[in-house]
Amino acid sequence: MARICEICGKGPSAGRTYALRGLAIKKGGVGIKTTRKNKRRFLPNIRRVRVLYQGIVQRLRVCTQCLKSGAAKRPPLALKPAAATAQSN
Repeated sequence: MARICEICGKGPSAGRTYALRGLAIKKGGVGIKTTRKNKRRFLPNIRRVRVLYQGIVQRLRVCTQCLKSGAAKRPPLALKPAAATAQSN
């Protein structure tokens, strides 16, 4: 599954993790040294949800930032037939 938001296009980005050793100078040490740098990927928080997109209810892969900001609108809930008859009585 591709980790790309189908609304904003956000995808994985590259970065590094640093392995450190030593104690900080202000804590009484001689300083922190970097011993290793490893590559890693920062993955976006993608959810597969039903959204109202371009006037059609579709199931899309959307990042949570688009869901929070309102770029991806959830479809309105339709009344179930049993619930509709119970409300009219």
